[in-house]
Amino acid sequence: MSLQNELIVRVGLPLYGLKRTLSSVERTRRRVAAQAIRPPRFSPPRVLGLNADVSGGYRHGWPLYGVEPRNGAAPVRHVLYFHGGAYINEIVFPHWWLFGLLVKSAPCRVAVPIYPLAAAIGPAQTIATASEIANSLIEEVGAEGLVLMGDSAGGGMALAVAQALRDSGVKPARVILISPWLDLAVDLPEQQAIGPRDAMLGIPGLQEAGRTYAGSLPIDDPRPSPIYGEMKGLPPITAFTGTEDVLNPDSHRLQAACEAAGTEFELIEADGMPHVYPLLATPEGRAARRQIVERLRSA
Repeated sequence: MSLQNELIVRVGLPLYGLKRTLSSVERTRRRVAAQAIRPPRFSPPRVLGLNADVSGGYRHGWPLYGVEPRNGAAPVRHVLYFHGGAYINEIVFPHWWLFGLLVKSAPCRVAVPIYPLAAAIGPAQTIATASEIANSLIEEVGAEGLVLMGDSAGGGMALAVAQALRDSGVKPARVILISPWLDLAVDLPEQQAIGPRDAMLGIPGLQEAGRTYAGSLPIDDPRPSPIYGEMKGLPPITAFTGTEDVLNPDSHRLQAACEAAGTEFELIEADGMPHVYPLLATPEGRAARRQIVERLRSA
């Protein structure tokens, strides 16, 4: 483990405060209530425009941002990215920073939908609208030109959208998942064992956030918890996970399910790494981002 990673895990992530928010049901409920009164900002930081062209608009009722190379380089791939945040938190600076790096390195174009949080519309409508956005992009660039991608809760959304597209006869080029949250229950013994070591996520708050997002749907419905969906016929999937992440066991379950279904699956597991480590400014994060760029270029 690098010194940078150790500093971020011991100092940076605790200061970020997500672990504290998710440490109890009550704290999580207070976060949801506070953001319902005063929704957080979601627009891209101005600094992103120094290295990328950023556009904004609406598609199927959701804000949709586009990030693409500023030098006019033709994108080799188009990415539809669903941000993480336990379904209750808005997109944050590290996401935009990642997009800026990807559009320059791949190069690619990243489409970023800003989806409603918490119980605003529920998973059924969330996945339906996200799938409509994916289909509209496929009409522009072709299924072979689109990669579905997401981190944490957004990773779960990306897989659920891939399943919905498959059910309609559409197959994007690839799915790339970063520390995906695939089962809202978060109740495996392995997850309980990892919980005290996870520097970012708390199981009680995650469970409450999952219940809030699921609304009237059962926790094991494939739309909020795509690990329970059918894996046959999906595009090739790459999943990044760290061993110090309570969601790590979900990626292993997904690997087993994909292998059983005959779906191509690649698990990239980093020993000692925290949740969403590819988004961190560490040597391990840089290595993961290089791997993501390689997958985008070869999709």
